Amino acid sequence: MRPPPLLGLAPVVGANTRLLVLGSFPSVASLGAAQYYAHPRNQFWTILSTLWGIDLTALPYASRLTEVRRRGLGIWDVYASCRREGSLDSAIEDAMPNDLAGLVARLPALRAIAHNGGESARAMKWTRSLVPEVLRLPSSSPANASWSLARKCETWRAVFASHGLCP
Repeated sequence: MRPPPLLGLAPVVGANTRLLVLGSFPSVASLGAAQYYAHPRNQFWTILSTLWGIDLTALPYASRLTEVRRRGLGIWDVYASCRREGSLDSAIEDAMPNDLAGLVARLPALRAIAHNGGESARAMKWTRSLVPEVLRLPSSSPANASWSLARKCETWRAVFASHGLCP
């Protein structure tokens, strides 16, 4: 029997969002907590903590989102819904895309989209028409064990710095 369709999370954006990081679809842990990157081994919040010099992992989720918006970062996913058993991107079936064009149209300060990992980056063929710059970041997922945290931070820092989101 096929798993039921899962629904993703709402975008996290603000009026000054300059960079939008797109994942593929929330993990089981993220959906259960209704929080982006809730899996304890996902390095997303650790990477941002390193880049911004603030321990986001120690903050309540709402405070993390406030900091994200304040700094001009947006968070969303490529897929609005899908069928999937577990959390692996390779298990995604019947994916329905989010209205990325509609979101981008509401973000006048947006200058770039950064895809968090390979499955998200599959959408680059569409997102390239939406903003001046589209990039692929190494996945913050624990499944991306071939990249060290230091190497991920270095790559993410270059992208964030080029858009004024970190020194």
